[in-house]
Amino acid sequence: MGNKVCTLLRKYLKNHKKPKDVIVKSKVVIPNEIFVHNNNDDYDDVFLTPKSDHTDSDEEHQENNSPTFICDICVEEKALNDSFNLKGCTHFYCIDCTVRYVTSKLDDNLISISCPGSDCEGMLEPEYCRQILPQDVFDRWGIALCESLIDGSQKFYCPFKDCSGLLIDDTGMEIEKSECPFCKRSFCVKCKVPWHSELSCKKFQKLKKKGDDSMLVDLAKRKNWRRCPKCKYYVEKSVGCFYMKCRCGACSSTSSHFCPKCKH
Repeated sequence: MGNKVCTLLRKYLKNHKKPKDVIVKSKVVIPNEIFVHNNNDDYDDVFLTPKSDHTDSDEEHQENNSPTFICDICVEEKALNDSFNLKGCTHFYCIDCTVRYVTSKLDDNLISISCPGSDCEGMLEPEYCRQILPQDVFDRWGIALCESLIDGSQKFYCPFKDCSGLLIDDTGMEIEKSECPFCKRSFCVKCKVPWHSELSCKKFQKLKKKGDDSMLVDLAKRKNWRRCPKCKYYVEKSVGCFYMKCRCGACSSTSSHFCPKCKH
C-alpha cells in the first residue's frame, strides 16, 4: 500500500504545475509514511495548496458573532444553541434555567409543570425534557408521576423513616401485620406504624389517643422504649449502638439526640 501511495503522489506532483520559486523534495522514509518538504512557507506540504489565512482569532470572531438571546429567567445573554424550546408554546429559556426550574417544581411536590411564562399554556413533560435533565431528576419526575396515578386510599409509605418505600394496599382485605418489601421489617398495615406485637390494633389505637395511658407506659417500660425529647413519640432501639435519633424532621439539635442507657 505504501509503494502505491508513493507512485500516485509522484504522478500527482508531476502532472500539476508547481508554483514559481518553489522547490519540492520528497523522501520515502518508510512504506506508510511520506514526507514532502516545502521550502516556501506560503504553501502546505504534499498537496502544494496555498496556506490558509484562517487563524484562531477568526474562530473566536465567529463565536462572538454567533446568535444570542436573553433568557427571561436569569436575564443573561446566552448563545442560541444553549436554548431549550418548550412544548406547546413559543417560549424558550437557557438549558441551565430550565433544569433548575423543573427541579424547584419537583421540590415543591408539583409534577404538572407549566411554562414559566405568565398565562402561558405551554407544558414541560419528562420525556420531552429528558435530553437536558440529569438522570436523577428525570427518574424522580417519572416516579412522582407514577405515584400520582395510584388511588390515595390505597397508597401509603413504610413507617420506618430510613425506608419510606411506597406501598399499595390493593388487596381489598383487612390486613394487620405485613412486611415491607424494601427494608424487610414488619409493620401494621391498619395502624400504619411499626408492628405492635403485644397489642391488638384496637388497643394500640386506644393507647395512642390517650397518650400517657398507663398501659402504654407499662408497655414502653417492658419494651425499653424511649420518648423523643422533641416530639414526645416513643422510639424503640432494635439494633446498633445506644445513640439514637428520632425520625421526626425537627430533631436536629443536640437535645433531640438521646441515649436510652444514660437517659439523655
